[in-house]
Amino acid sequence: MQSAIFFALQHNCGQMEKTPSSCQNEEKKGKMKRTMIKDWKTRLSYFLQNSSTSTKTNSNKKGKQHTYFRPSPEEAQLWSEAFDELLANKYGLAAFRAFLKSEFCEENIDFWLACEDFKKIKSPQKLISKAKKIYNDFIEKEAPKEINIDFQTKNMIAQNIQEATHTCFSAAQKRVYSLMENNAYPRFLESEFYQELCKKSQITREPQGT
Repeated sequence: MQSAIFFALQHNCGQMEKTPSSCQNEEKKGKMKRTMIKDWKTRLSYFLQNSSTSTKTNSNKKGKQHTYFRPSPEEAQLWSEAFDELLANKYGLAAFRAFLKSEFCEENIDFWLACEDFKKIKSPQKLISKAKKIYNDFIEKEAPKEINIDFQTKNMIAQNIQEATHTCFSAAQKRVYSLMENNAYPRFLESEFYQELCKKSQITREPQGT
């Protein structure tokens, strides 16, 4: 009888060892998280290294040349004073978008930028066309870059784009701006990437001969 009980206990213990434990699950999750962190750090470091300390020139679709300046530490520090300061700076905006992409939520800044471009359109026909594109890309259910807004706002936009005006997306844009300002923006300021931009380069002096 005792040997039978002992055998049963051994059998049960063997099964328990084969079953993935909660510790193993936590370790797996931790490994995935470390991989994700390493990935975004790599991407942001690449962005930083490929932005020259002096200038960087890119060409857009029309062939125009744009020159981007890597900000000085003092300029980068200004971004922490207000969210608008960050968005108003081309390099800062690109850096912030890269950060959001690392967190898999770049749809917020993409929507905000699309709305900014939308408000500059003068042609009524182009306005309607652009409004529908923004709706299809960001607003409708299961859109490729669906943003997180309430059903009432979505429904209001769906009605407004039928006779599009420059204020079609105003409520949604304010909502997304607030989300970024209160959530992603503080995390960006605490990120290693931003802290690196704020660091002043240390100039080492070579010892002079006597």
